[in-house]
Amino acid sequence: MPAEIEWDEIDPLCVHALAFDSAGAPIGTARLLPDGHIGRVAVLAQWRGYGVGLALMRWMIDAAREAGHAYVALNSQQSAAGFYERLGFQIDGDGFWEAGIPHVPMSLALAAR
Repeated sequence: MPAEIEWDEIDPLCVHALAFDSAGAPIGTARLLPDGHIGRVAVLAQWRGYGVGLALMRWMIDAAREAGHAYVALNSQQSAAGFYERLGFQIDGDGFWEAGIPHVPMSLALAAR
């Protein structure tokens, strides 16, 4: 994705997660916006399929719950929607294009613990 849409004025207000490999190199990331949206979820290609994205998303969902959000939302690349559906997210709107990639809006209601 172009750098100009990756960095924004909201970054200092967000909760950021960064996953590292055993050597301390970053391999995945995600952020939680103050309004309960999850974004910037990314895992290096060679680390996909090892549970890194799942761990990041579970951490983000827990962070949202701890912040008192009733739900979390995200815009998934259409090709990744199945990954989020396995976490309980549901598509809740029409698809759209962002950065030349088809996306779908998704959300997950959070139960209080």
